[in-house]
Amino acid sequence: MLHDNLKNYNIILASGSPRRQQFFKDLGLDFSIRLKPVEEIYPKRLNHFEISDYLAQLKALPFKEELQANDILITSDTIVWHNNKALGKPKTEQEALSMLQSLSNNTHEVITSVCFTSKTYEKTLHAITKVTFKALTDQEINYYINTYKPFDKAGAYGIQEWIGYIGVTQIEGSYFNVVGLPVHDVYKVLNDIVSKTSSNYSEKN
Repeated sequence: MLHDNLKNYNIILASGSPRRQQFFKDLGLDFSIRLKPVEEIYPKRLNHFEISDYLAQLKALPFKEELQANDILITSDTIVWHNNKALGKPKTEQEALSMLQSLSNNTHEVITSVCFTSKTYEKTLHAITKVTFKALTDQEINYYINTYKPFDKAGAYGIQEWIGYIGVTQIEGSYFNVVGLPVHDVYKVLNDIVSKTSSNYSEKN
C-alpha cells in the first residue's frame, strides 16, 4: 500500500487546514506539517485554475532551498469560481454574507490545486467540482455565518457543515475536492512518484 511504498520518503504537508491534515491521516500516511507565511496575491491576468495553480506553487517557494533528497513537499490552494471571478476567504461577516448570497440559487465551481515539489521536480494538478445551492434565505445564511464562522473557507462555506446539509442540491465531481483536497488525485500522484523512482533505480542497476 501507499504507506509502505513511501517509507523512504519524507512527506511534508505545508497546510494549516485541519481538513487537509485529516485527509492525510485517513490515507494512512506518515507526514510532517511545516508552515511558512505566504502573501496570497496573484497577477490579475490569471483566471480560473490558473489562480489556484499559481498560489499552490507560490506556497512552495519558501521551502525549496531547504528540501532534502527524499522530501516531497505538498502545497495546495482552493478557490471558488463564480461569475467569472475568484472567491477567496471572507475577511468580514458582511463579505461572507455577500458571497453566500451570490452563491444562492446558483451553480459555481470549486477548484483545488495541489503542488508536489522535491529537489528535482515540481508537478501541479487541479481538480474542478461543480456545486449547486438551493435558494438560501438571509436567515439561513446569517445563522450559518454566526454559528460556524466560515472565515477560513474559500467562498465562505464548508460543504461538510450545516449549510452543505441544507443547501447543496447537486454536485458534479469530487466531494472531497470541495472539502479541500482531491484525495484520489493526490493518492495517484504519490503512487506515480514512487513507481517512477523505482523504475529509474531499476534502469540504473
